[in-house]
Amino acid sequence: MKTAQTKQIDFTEGSIRKKMILFSWPIFFANMLQASYQFVDSLWVGNLLGTNALGAISISATVVFTILSFIIGVNGATLTVLSQRKGANDEKGLKESLNAFVFVLGSLALILGAIGFLFSGSILRAMGTPVAILPYAESYLKINFIGILFLFGYNFIGTVLRALGDSKTPIRFVMLAVILNAILDPLFISVFNLGIDGAAYATIIAQGTAFIYGLLYSILRAGVPFSIPTLPERKYFVVLFKMGLPAGLSMMAISAGILAIMTVVTGFGEDVVAGFGAAQRLDSIIMLPALTLGSAVNSMAGQNIGARMWERVREVAKEAIKLIVAVTLLISTIMFLFAEYFVSLFIQDPATVAFGAMYVQTIAFFYPFLGINFVLNGIVRASGAMVQVLVLNIISFWVLRFPLTYLFAEWLGERGIAVGMGMSFVVSSIIAASYYFLGNWRKISEDVIKHTEGTK
Repeated sequence: MKTAQTKQIDFTEGSIRKKMILFSWPIFFANMLQASYQFVDSLWVGNLLGTNALGAISISATVVFTILSFIIGVNGATLTVLSQRKGANDEKGLKESLNAFVFVLGSLALILGAIGFLFSGSILRAMGTPVAILPYAESYLKINFIGILFLFGYNFIGTVLRALGDSKTPIRFVMLAVILNAILDPLFISVFNLGIDGAAYATIIAQGTAFIYGLLYSILRAGVPFSIPTLPERKYFVVLFKMGLPAGLSMMAISAGILAIMTVVTGFGEDVVAGFGAAQRLDSIIMLPALTLGSAVNSMAGQNIGARMWERVREVAKEAIKLIVAVTLLISTIMFLFAEYFVSLFIQDPATVAFGAMYVQTIAFFYPFLGINFVLNGIVRASGAMVQVLVLNIISFWVLRFPLTYLFAEWLGERGIAVGMGMSFVVSSIIAASYYFLGNWRKISEDVIKHTEGTK
């Protein structure tokens, strides 16, 4: 009888292009479902509750991402370590590493969720959230922080399965959450008359159900060596410090940069905030190929790095760049041609729709450069060079994206938001390529392998 473990793919042999496509399409589909989660939320909230409520969930999503960013970053280190242990066929090292990540990340999720709940109002006010939006955003945000462990949990389980070579099963978890959310959103918002709070309750119930299902499936069917978390050995804390800390700080640099950009957006008023929120939902669809291949190459390169098969690592990078440029150009073209129609799905206010469509059309064809950046950083991340990725992200967001967005917005007005961000994508991709070809990430991988081998 076949077990769920037969779904796990060995990337150290066979056709790279074929396995990349086979492994990537479930991740792409899962990411699309994840994007549709926010998409559906925005559709219901924007159409049932109006512009201010739509702006509220847009700002709140940015805050949640910022608070959770450190955990999301360390979760990226999970993918690197576990895929390397998988590639080296080190079952003991795999189990011990998994326990360490569950212990540390679970504790962090609870702590940061509590901090986010207590300081939601202060954070929103510090961002310059418009007064008309503030009460909606604060209420929505606090409820989301109550269920933060569910959001982290089912995404973490998906990361573990992808590290082991199974990209198909996580689709089930995301699909369950999306379907439940789509059903519960209008029920809680309109039928139970809970307004924006109803959208938040629908979110945490859907994510909680997906988390429980994912946990049971992983233990009972997929053979993932989860156990009751215990205090890890010292060497795993060393790995978490060397890789997890910079990976977490890297995501904080990204999320804080996004938060900073949101402060530029809020300065243009409620219509632009709502239009930016709608555009970001379309943005997330354009970014799906980049997110997908960034995650896929992390797993694929990680296994080959663990097996010390460097020629295959180079082939992974080459095939991924070809694929990302072709796919991103296609999606960008569709979004450019139908931007106004897509934005109007979320909101009908003319000023809001006008800004959202203009933003999408301005930035659409810059996304292939962002895709190249994601792929090359994914390869470097797979080696364990997390400090280097941190530096690259600080440059990308704080030396380039936020300053350019601010300067172009001052110069061109609201159109400058998209122009500044797009220009930063181009320069970031050039810097990422420079480090990929000239950096010392290959040498760093050897140290990571040495510290994560199982106890003899």
